[in-house]
Amino acid sequence: MVSNDSVSHHEQDTDIRVTEEQVKRLRTRGYNDDVLPKTATKRNMGTSNYFTLWMGSVHNIPNYTAVGGFLFLGLSPLNVMLAIIVSSLVVAAFMVLNGRAGSRYGIPFAMHLRSTYGDIGAKLPGFLRGCVAAIAWFGLQNFTGSLALLILVGKIWPGFLTLGAEFNFFGINLPGLIAFTVFWIINMGIGFGGGGVLNKFTAILNPLIYVVFGGMAIWAVKVGGGISNILAFTPTGNMVQNHSAPIVYLMIINAVLAVWAAPGASASDFTQNAKSTRAQTIGQTASLLIGYLIFAFSSVAILIGGSIHYGVQEWNVLNIVDKWDSLPAATLAVIVLLMTTISTNATGNIIPAAYQLSALFPKKINYRKGVIIASVISFLIMPWKLMENQDSIFAFLNMIGAVLGPVAGVMIAQYFFIHKQTIDLDQLYMDPSEDNSNNQYKGINKEAYIATIVALIISMLGQFIPSLKIISSLSWLIGAGLSLIIYLVLKKRK
Repeated sequence: MVSNDSVSHHEQDTDIRVTEEQVKRLRTRGYNDDVLPKTATKRNMGTSNYFTLWMGSVHNIPNYTAVGGFLFLGLSPLNVMLAIIVSSLVVAAFMVLNGRAGSRYGIPFAMHLRSTYGDIGAKLPGFLRGCVAAIAWFGLQNFTGSLALLILVGKIWPGFLTLGAEFNFFGINLPGLIAFTVFWIINMGIGFGGGGVLNKFTAILNPLIYVVFGGMAIWAVKVGGGISNILAFTPTGNMVQNHSAPIVYLMIINAVLAVWAAPGASASDFTQNAKSTRAQTIGQTASLLIGYLIFAFSSVAILIGGSIHYGVQEWNVLNIVDKWDSLPAATLAVIVLLMTTISTNATGNIIPAAYQLSALFPKKINYRKGVIIASVISFLIMPWKLMENQDSIFAFLNMIGAVLGPVAGVMIAQYFFIHKQTIDLDQLYMDPSEDNSNNQYKGINKEAYIATIVALIISMLGQFIPSLKIISSLSWLIGAGLSLIIYLVLKKRK
């Protein structure tokens, strides 16, 4: 019988394409350990690590809110579940493929971008992922977390919910504004600390997530009159007219992809620690598939079961928790949601945003200033507007898809079709003291820029032209597909 360790070592020997000697040479050129390639001895994530990586991240408030929107798209509850499961396989393929450069060469996202867009050209897509998408998500996660906090405070101190009477600040009342500001400050504080401490909670947090949402699903099936009753439920007020089932499936896939657009674009940051490409491939695929299998059932069951039980169609899981009479149950559910939000917000949003701002303006902005700037912007965009109804969350996801889909398409085209899965590390980590005029990664990859910008503009058209709304609903898919094709055509004509 072959041990797992021996298998891992065998995989590393044949799969990892960076050596200790290369890294030592690159270090002499002034690169620090944060951006240097990870050699086999520094890879600490195997299949089981990747299996648990995304299991908890699937269960968050925006994801449940998105499912609330899916139920109004015209598909049956069973078809919504199937569409979510299909979406998980598409997301897994995206994460695995775009993470392949990281697992083979041990390079982080910043260097993966450089290999695609050039050392100067990497700044724009880095800004789109690290600033635009990260800050927008940071604001949205802060607001959804503040809603959970508001429920918890309201259960303990009901009078808090009536503070301010008629006070209204651009669509949010005083209790909501206080809860948002408090939670915003907490998340900003975690950003200052780098969020490293939160990673230690993962082993405890993930089981709690499944205990809470598993228990909620069982409760929902019971109060909803059984599984057959939930599957037979038909929401009123259909959001979409004249769209066939395949188009609605694509709309759901696009929305789920948009949820993962940011971590998917920077997948190399996670896969650079992989013991092998096989480990991240199997681990991430299993993590997302099983996580979404459970999520597909629990989310539909909770939202529909709660709606049947309370006699009101609910698309936000927090509204259901708010109606619970049991203070201990509601408190446990809210605490888990708050912990999940803080953890994912720190590692996935505020930290990348702060680092990207400091990278764009190294002489004026350091990491701490980046945290402050990103946090202030996330407040000013008034994220509570993104969760006003089931249409709002779709508009947000479509915007994220339009911004990051084109970047993903170019990255995949470059690595698989242009580079043929080969990266020259000696050129990628160019020596600033030498003449790099002939370096393939120097400057701006103009074809990549053209493909990204054209695809971004087209995929955003649906946001502004009502007759082209379908483009907006498929923004990530259209943006990624268009940028890939345009880039390959431009490269072939060169």
